[in-house]
Amino acid sequence: MEYLCNFPKLPDKYDRALHEAVSFVLERFKPVGIIAAGTVVRGTPDANSDLDVWVIHMEPVRQRLQRFFVGVPAEIFVNPPWVIQKYFVQDQREARPISAHMMATGIVVLATDPVVEHLRQTAISLLRSSPTLTPETLTQARYAAATKLEDAADIVERNPAAAVMLASEAVRQMLHFAFLKAGRFIPRDKDVLDTLMTMDPDLATKARLFFDSVDWKRRIHLANELADHILEVRGFFEWNSELEEMPQPAA
Repeated sequence: MEYLCNFPKLPDKYDRALHEAVSFVLERFKPVGIIAAGTVVRGTPDANSDLDVWVIHMEPVRQRLQRFFVGVPAEIFVNPPWVIQKYFVQDQREARPISAHMMATGIVVLATDPVVEHLRQTAISLLRSSPTLTPETLTQARYAAATKLEDAADIVERNPAAAVMLASEAVRQMLHFAFLKAGRFIPRDKDVLDTLMTMDPDLATKARLFFDSVDWKRRIHLANELADHILEVRGFFEWNSELEEMPQPAA
């Protein structure tokens, strides 16, 4: 079936790796679609970037495989179409369109069924939309970041290193919340600061100062300033979750 494949133009190492990966897939599965994705395919790889290969088949099973091909790491995701659709729903609910982004921006190497293009169009549509967030989801994200920062404040005098560790995680959660509050999808972590610069340059600059600082007191101070800017609170605050039905299990 490889004669039906349409391979993108890649540097020699990655080209050979993708060909071997596709051969590996064709030997083990009966795909109706293969999509190559990731920074390698987009032409902006980092030193340790891997190939992301989506395999669409009609069997009711899924599998993830991690392999090296000519020294290039590859993540291979094997799924039937209905499972990928569930990933899209989860992407939108969690505001992290990881599956949709790979499906929409990847290169179709093989497509022998219309379902492949249908999935791609669904992914493209999702990326153009906004995450489906409830007020409770936003409150939970805000609360998690605020209390993580409060944990850092609790131990900063007796354990500055651990406090900075907690503050770093709190700032990461704050930046994610900044995207949620703006009705935007959360970028992958590698792209958060760059994407934030296009959305809120002042906030992005302050976040970079936090991560660049080697002075723990300065970092804690900046974390508090970020909390004031993004969360408008630094620790515990009152809130209620919605009532949730919890039926008793059958005897």
